[in-house]
Amino acid sequence: MMEKSKKKPGKPAKKYSQAARLHDVIRILEARYGATVDELAEECGVTRRTVYRDLDAIPDAGYPLVSDPEPGGQTLYRFMTGFKKLPPITFSLEELMTLYLCRGQLGFLRGTPFQDDLDDIFGRIHSSLPPRSVAHLERIAETASPKFQGERDYAAKKDLLKELRRALLYQYRLDLSYTPARRTTETYRFDPYTLLFYEGALYLGGYAHNRNALRLFLIDRIEQITVLSERFEVPEDFSAGDLTGSAFGLIDENQQTIKVRFGEEIGHLIRERVWHPSQIVVEEDGGSLTVTFEASGEKEILAWLFSYLPYVEVLEPESLRTVFYQSLRDGLLKQ
Repeated sequence: MMEKSKKKPGKPAKKYSQAARLHDVIRILEARYGATVDELAEECGVTRRTVYRDLDAIPDAGYPLVSDPEPGGQTLYRFMTGFKKLPPITFSLEELMTLYLCRGQLGFLRGTPFQDDLDDIFGRIHSSLPPRSVAHLERIAETASPKFQGERDYAAKKDLLKELRRALLYQYRLDLSYTPARRTTETYRFDPYTLLFYEGALYLGGYAHNRNALRLFLIDRIEQITVLSERFEVPEDFSAGDLTGSAFGLIDENQQTIKVRFGEEIGHLIRERVWHPSQIVVEEDGGSLTVTFEASGEKEILAWLFSYLPYVEVLEPESLRTVFYQSLRDGLLKQ
C-alpha cells in the first residue's frame, strides 16, 4: 500500500479569483499602516509573484498605493495617509449637465493623460444613462463650448505628463530640465505641488530647491523630468495663489499702482467683470470710467490694454504709460 505524501506545513494555497484576492489585499492594507510582499503572500496564501500582480492592479482600481523602502531591503506597501475608499458617487441630471459644460472648456487637454482620464470617466457615466440622455447632454456641452484659437497641442508631452501626474499624486520629488524663451536650459530639483490651467495652457507649480522659492513652469518648455524615490510634503499653509502673488496674470514682478481710463464705447464691457481683486472702478462724466488696482506683470497688463484699443488711456504709472505709447508708435512705424 502506497504511503500518502505529506503536506508541507503552512497555509494551503487559496484558489480564488483575482477580484476576491484584491479584496483581501485591500482589506489588509486598509486595516494596517502597511504590509510587505512576504506578509501579504503569507496572509493570503499565494505566491510573491501573485502579490506583485495584485499590487500592480490596485492603483487601477482607484486606490492610491505608495511604497516605502524598509531597513533590511524590504518594501512596505500602504495607502496614502488619510485615504479612505469612497462609496459610489451618484449625480443628478443638473449636476451631470454641469460636468459636461466643464468638460467642454478643457479641449486644450487633448492628447494628454488627463483627456484619457476624462474619457474614461464619461465612458462610465454613459454606460449608466439612457442613450437619449447622453445625446442631450452632449448637445448642451457642444453648443456651450467656445471655439478656441491658437489652441496648444500637448500630445507630444503625453508621456512626460503621465510621469508628472504620478509625481503629483504620490508626492515624489523630481529633477526637471526647463528651457525658458530665448534662454539656455536649466535643471531644477523640484517638489511638484499642483498644475494650473491658464488661458488654454498648463503650468506646473511647486518648490524649486536650487532657488529656495516657489516657481511656475510652462509645461510646453519642460524638456525632461526624472521622478525620484524621495517623497515630500506640501506645506499645510500652501495655496495656488502663493505661486502668482499680486500678478495680473501669472507673472509676479514688482507690484505697481495701475490706473487706466476706458471710453464710454466699451465701458459696459469693463463693468461686467472683476479684473483684479484690488480694483476700484470710478464712473466719469460722459460714460467713461477709470479702473485702479495694485498688480504686477507688465507684459500681461499691456496685452490686456492693447485688446481694448482705441478706447483705452494709460494714466499711471508713468513707466507703463511710456511703454504703452512707445509700443503703439513702434507698431505704426513698421506698417
